[in-house]
Amino acid sequence: MFDIKKYNEINNFLKKTSNSAKIVAISKNHPLESVLDAIRQGVYIFGENRVQEAQKKFQNIKLTNPKIELHLTGPLQSNKVKEAIPLFDVFHTLDREKIAREFSKYRNLLDNKKIYLQINTGKEKTKSGIFPEETKDFLFFLKNEMKLYIHGLMCIPPPDEESGYHFTKLKLLAHENNIKELSIGMSDDYESALKFNPTYIRLGTILFGKRL
Repeated sequence: MFDIKKYNEINNFLKKTSNSAKIVAISKNHPLESVLDAIRQGVYIFGENRVQEAQKKFQNIKLTNPKIELHLTGPLQSNKVKEAIPLFDVFHTLDREKIAREFSKYRNLLDNKKIYLQINTGKEKTKSGIFPEETKDFLFFLKNEMKLYIHGLMCIPPPDEESGYHFTKLKLLAHENNIKELSIGMSDDYESALKFNPTYIRLGTILFGKRL
């Protein structure tokens, strides 16, 4: 079940340090019962990685509880964009031109949505995202050709490297491109991420336990 004690501990730390970061409770691969348990205890921001799993768990919840804010924190397939837009409120993983073109088809549905551009700061072959040196040109393409507003940048540091180095790189990219929001930090490195004043930290294992 959901660890509300840990959630409150982190939330209280954020308030005490005047950090404005919001916790996204990553519920992917966890049962509906755990989500409902978290909601009963006052949690309302959740993250899922797959559209179909999110639909099964959150479609009805969102109909009856408009306060729930759902974030897509995993890769999005182009054929799922149309389904994803009505369900999710924040997209953390715009990572390539094909997805941008799909989003652009539904601009009229994006007024109350937030989109983050995923940056592959470690240039890992197995990870999605735009390479750091491509960021400026890709943002220009998104704004001027796709007419998409990008709220922030997101990254997932390589597991065997110092997270702070990659968070610094992302913060600099955001500053260079006049972007104010960051989505950084997971269960293992959120404390490091908090030094960079992120908008969101994405916590799964530390709150829900190990995935099924």
